[in-house]
Amino acid sequence: MNSEEGESTEIEPASGAGLAQAGAGSDPDLDLVAAALRADLSDIAAFVEGLATRLDAALPGLVEIKRVRSGFRGPRLVAEIIVVAGDQRLVLRRDGGRVSAVRSRVSGGIAIKTDTLELDDWLALLAQAVAAQARSSERTRQALERLVLEG
Repeated sequence: MNSEEGESTEIEPASGAGLAQAGAGSDPDLDLVAAALRADLSDIAAFVEGLATRLDAALPGLVEIKRVRSGFRGPRLVAEIIVVAGDQRLVLRRDGGRVSAVRSRVSGGIAIKTDTLELDDWLALLAQAVAAQARSSERTRQALERLVLEG
């Protein structure tokens, strides 16, 4: 883990070992969520766009998606996904083919600690947040089922 917020790393398709470790001993729903979130990582632009769409449906009111226009008349692409989960703020930033993943611990709306994470670790935290939200909300549980079954 690195506490420098501005770092970005080139992401290549990975074996998912980080998620397997994060999901070890967890419930099967969490493992399915993690796998569904990671499904289309081979194309980072499609991955970020798809993740934003899925999270917006699964966690209404807890996700903020920032888009920027690609070129003068180009499409508006996802530049940042912000998920508020309890005392954590999970942020995924995309700049072309590069992504950076950040977790901030928040207290009273103020970030008190920020860590730069590997994408696998960020996705594992995101899967935990989505699963926790699904346990407390029927609507989110149904959206989560769609994410896993259609993802």
